[in-house]
Amino acid sequence: QVQLVESGGGLVQPGESLRLSCLASGFIFGNHIMSWVRRVPGKGLEWVSSISAASTSTSYADSVKGRFTISRDNAKNTLDLQMNHLKPEDTAVYFCGKLRRGVGWASYKRDDYDYWGQGTQVTVSS
Repeated sequence: QVQLVESGGGLVQPGESLRLSCLASGFIFGNHIMSWVRRVPGKGLEWVSSISAASTSTSYADSVKGRFTISRDNAKNTLDLQMNHLKPEDTAVYFCGKLRRGVGWASYKRDDYDYWGQGTQVTVSS
């Protein structure tokens, strides 16, 4: 069956870095746009970033642009999110998701994703 398993979250201080990973299985990973979405306490779901199937295109929310980098390795079925210069407002549960075909890249809606991981907690606090 399809699985998306996120890892790499943790507690860090402002300004530090984390690298999240998502291991996919059960579908042809390299054929699909993949995204990171986060659930921010008190604010709900927020789209973070998306990457095309062949890594030729990426897109970022304004709030993370210049600090986060999305990447993928289709040979290993992994999706990564390198997060630098973390801020307290980056505190959230981070999910990786397989975007439905035909849906806009910047969607935060669960229904716009075929599959969604269980999430990994990132806490940025001094």
